[in-house]
Amino acid sequence: MNPKETKLQTLPMLVIVIVLVALAAAVSGCVTGERSDNLTDDQTEQIRVAVSILPQKEFVERVGGDKVSVMVMIPPGASPATYEPSPSQLREIAVAKLYVRIGHVPFEKAWMERIASANRDMLIIDSSVGIEIIGKDPHIWLSPTLVKVQVGHICDALVEVDPDNRDYYVRNKEKYRTELDDLDYDIRESLSGVTNRKFMVFHPAFGYFARDYQMEQIPIEIEGKEPSASDLVRLVDVARTNNITVVFAEPQFNPEGAEVIASEIGGTVVFIDPLAEDFVTNMRRISDALARHTR
Repeated sequence: MNPKETKLQTLPMLVIVIVLVALAAAVSGCVTGERSDNLTDDQTEQIRVAVSILPQKEFVERVGGDKVSVMVMIPPGASPATYEPSPSQLREIAVAKLYVRIGHVPFEKAWMERIASANRDMLIIDSSVGIEIIGKDPHIWLSPTLVKVQVGHICDALVEVDPDNRDYYVRNKEKYRTELDDLDYDIRESLSGVTNRKFMVFHPAFGYFARDYQMEQIPIEIEGKEPSASDLVRLVDVARTNNITVVFAEPQFNPEGAEVIASEIGGTVVFIDPLAEDFVTNMRRISDALARHTR
């Protein structure tokens, strides 16, 4: 056979191979382009849920299990009273299916309208519905019994956006509620031997906790303001009168006022975190600290 004829016959086959390779690359590129940046296959199938504070992450994950991916708006160490979301967070909200409000924190009051406008298709629920609010106190997540209510709202919302997995969410909700009942019992047991039911804390985050467990918090911060010199004098007297030797403080706030009082009474400052992510573990940590450092 003529060499030139052989080359002409093999040319169509080379063209076909090149075309097939190009098509495979194009298909691969299209698939990659449809997926959100840096997300795995499992994550693209999960329901994206946004929450305001870290403890809510556990609430949603315990109900949603492996079917949800949770983004927290207020990062560790930040204050719900002053935090402003980043542009990247507002962009990420655009792919969320659900936003679970805690209900009354200043962050939500300041930013919820803008967050909602970033994703008009996102379901937004208020987990405080049905809960009696004490004054303007937003800290409903520091009561295990009130968390049971919040978890119920989260379950209902997940069922609304993903009705095919209703039974899965309901089972998880009931299992977590049982764990919250156990937590409530353990806290009561931990505090049962405490005779002085008053404790001093910088930020008044523990109103619902104190109500549930027959305690009384004495706040240093007054209506969101740092204590004045006269406030500190009064609080030192209150601490001495009530035989308080430990002043509790939160890592989200300046501990200077707590340190001044502790110094004046010859006591110490102990940090407890109302915004820790691991809710059940953290609540045991808080109750143990109160039981150990109150008389």
